Amino acid sequence: MADTPPFELRGINHLALCCRDMARTVDFYQNVLGMPLVKTVELPIGMGQHFFFDCGGGNLLAFFWFPERPDDAPGVAAPVDLPYKGDATSAVGSMNHVAFHVPEEQLEAYRQKLVDRGVRCTEVVMHDDSEWGFAEAMHPDVFVKSIYFQDPDGILLEFAALTKVFGEADVAHTPATAAAAPTTPAV
Repeated sequence: MADTPPFELRGINHLALCCRDMARTVDFYQNVLGMPLVKTVELPIGMGQHFFFDCGGGNLLAFFWFPERPDDAPGVAAPVDLPYKGDATSAVGSMNHVAFHVPEEQLEAYRQKLVDRGVRCTEVVMHDDSEWGFAEAMHPDVFVKSIYFQDPDGILLEFAALTKVFGEADVAHTPATAAAAPTTPAV
């Protein structure tokens, strides 16, 4: 008999990100990606706004806009570029990217829709367990196909389609520790 989990988690309620310009964010997520804006909040005493978009499956993507905020920090708080196009690493505690589940058979068409709207994106990437983590052609070990692109604030987004069901063999790596990471000299 399995242990009862300590919490009854039902998935992600919402992921909250920060934007530079709420109007531009609404335009991109609503008009380019087709996510309906479902809730808007004016924060008290002029602190800003908090808007929610329906991203499907009962999930919400939310944005804060703060009139007084630190500037963005690409390469620290977010990736500088798209995966497979440039540096897609980000700092500890940052959000690297948001992946939206999409139908596999629609990936190429969705990519073309983004390109037609002027959005820079990767080709369809077939992720596998090979040395470089991607394949040139579909094979049984490809576990997800995806495309990457950025929103107007440089937030890295992904349209992802799982291509196989995960099993016990898919958990095959020992978690790394901070002691195993190379140290970066202080500047």
